[in-house]
Amino acid sequence: MTVLSPRWLDWAREIQALSQTSSHYAENDYQRERSNRLLEIAAEIISEYSSLDCASLEGIFKAQIGYATPRVDVRGAVFRDGKLLLVRERQDGGWTLPGGWADVGDAPAEGAEREVWEEAGFRVKARKVIGVYDANRTGPLEVFHAFKIVFLCELISGEPTPSSETTEVAFFAFDEIPTVLSPARTPRRVIEDAFAALANPDSSTVFD
Repeated sequence: MTVLSPRWLDWAREIQALSQTSSHYAENDYQRERSNRLLEIAAEIISEYSSLDCASLEGIFKAQIGYATPRVDVRGAVFRDGKLLLVRERQDGGWTLPGGWADVGDAPAEGAEREVWEEAGFRVKARKVIGVYDANRTGPLEVFHAFKIVFLCELISGEPTPSSETTEVAFFAFDEIPTVLSPARTPRRVIEDAFAALANPDSSTVFD
């Protein structure tokens, strides 16, 4: 299901990105002051329409440096006997494909493979990109814009092993998928696309 951002959040995200980018290219104090004011306005907008504290938002925004771009989340879809590997997140108790933010230095596929090992205890090999998703249109709305890359992975070895971030590791048939998902990490749409990719190896990559 597509989730439409409220206009105020779209505006605040764009203003924050303009602030960050203009600060990166600022050549004098006047330009830096204007960039900082844009940052304050973005924080004020989000704080006004949410429960987030304005000062805390300003601190988060000021920590972002360089040209503003979307963040990248990588996840692995791993099947065994037609069942999909999911992990239960310690943070919110919801089930999700193993994965997380891409690390600097990792190729996208390597990042997904590493996340599956760290969160679920399985060695896997990424074989295909199932989909590239605009994460802010497929789950709960976040302050920062993000893209999600989901890989179909081949299971090589391992045993179900929870981690510091996960409490349970299990495989589920399509009709067994838990109702309590961690939707920001893995919305239902992504799970459906993963099963479709398994059923049809020649299927095209899904993208927003």
